[in-house]
Amino acid sequence: MSGLIMAAQLLLGLSILVILHELGHFLAARAFGIKVEKFYLFFDAWGVKLFSFKKGDCEYGIGWLPLGGYVKIAGMIDESMDTEQMNQPAQPWEFRSKPAWQRLIVMLGGVIVNIVVGILIFWMLTFKYGETFIPNSSVQNGINPGSIGKEIGLQKGDKVIAINGNKVIRFDELISSKVLLGNTNLTVIRGDRTLDIKVPENILNKVSDLTIEAFISRIPLLSTRIDSIVTGKAAEKAGLKKGDKITSVNGIPMKYDVDFRSLVPKYKGKTIDVGISRGAEKLSVKVPIDTSGTVGIGFTSSEIKQETINYGLFASLPVGANQAWKVFSDNGKGIWKVLTGKIQANKAFSGPVEIARKVYGGEWVWARFWASTGFISIALAFMNLLPIPALDGGHVVFLIVEMIKGKPLGDKFMERAQIVGFVLLLSLMVFVLGNDIFKAIMH
Repeated sequence: MSGLIMAAQLLLGLSILVILHELGHFLAARAFGIKVEKFYLFFDAWGVKLFSFKKGDCEYGIGWLPLGGYVKIAGMIDESMDTEQMNQPAQPWEFRSKPAWQRLIVMLGGVIVNIVVGILIFWMLTFKYGETFIPNSSVQNGINPGSIGKEIGLQKGDKVIAINGNKVIRFDELISSKVLLGNTNLTVIRGDRTLDIKVPENILNKVSDLTIEAFISRIPLLSTRIDSIVTGKAAEKAGLKKGDKITSVNGIPMKYDVDFRSLVPKYKGKTIDVGISRGAEKLSVKVPIDTSGTVGIGFTSSEIKQETINYGLFASLPVGANQAWKVFSDNGKGIWKVLTGKIQANKAFSGPVEIARKVYGGEWVWARFWASTGFISIALAFMNLLPIPALDGGHVVFLIVEMIKGKPLGDKFMERAQIVGFVLLLSLMVFVLGNDIFKAIMH
């Protein structure tokens, strides 16, 4: 069922974004009197379509191949490769007849809409839900590093107070792009010492394989003070009480909740000797472990303090815009890391399967759906700006060259560039889809 929910969210989110992206091109073209012949969600490859109708001089429809969508703008060399139309004399209502600056706006229309949609989504989410976070200053017991974190020198209980010399305000900054894009210096307090720990540039390669939790857990460490007892379970029967602090198991010291959680399952079906502090008393209690490896206790989650900042309608706008810019800039930094060899391409790029699994998830939560869709909207804007023929960015580059030269590039060159662009995009699609399938199988 979760797989269907993932797929449904991905399909709905991408459909919304594709329609709005193509609408940006459509409206810009119409504003300059350019004829738009087709407006399609998904591709009607080989003329096969699921649904279509014609209104005015434009055909609207849904294709069968869910790899995006398109608008066919008259007099433009695009994915339709309609060379027959291009061999005819230019008409005043065609794309090629318009000034370069108008054509540039038409090509940027989709990207602009994606950016506006992303900002709008983040704006409305901020207005409705505010910003909820764990203040780093309230983290009492420090971090819980995974295998990757331990490998670079982090230890359980460390308190990270600064990133590249800048004070950490929110705990989730520790697993944000400012750290995960690497080449970062963490200032750490360990006991009475202050240390500097370097995060290597290729850290994302390992995080991609093992998830963020293998770097630093999203949840700070808790103490071993018992907050709740499950009725009828072994802890209650053994006489453990709320407020007791577990100090040892079979003589092994217990400092954090994860110490207890990781050790107890090793004694399934056995009885353990639990040392506790109850006020001024030091007690030892025999606790049987059931076959599932649990005893029925919960630790003091109230130690983790959360804060929520609520914003008014207009105050939410700059916060949402900043979130959108962060997504856009993180994409740029990530691409640069790939181009410079710091991050492997198969670790950096995700296709539809990975987006469905890791971005949308297996539960339909509207807040997460819209946050994910806002994230993808900005990511699509960035990807479409890449200077690859067949993408909007490729057309933008050619138009800028034309504006500098004072004359358009030749049709033959544009046709060949489109073919090269299609080959590159198809290769990228095959790569990311294969990579997605490989990751899904391995995990």
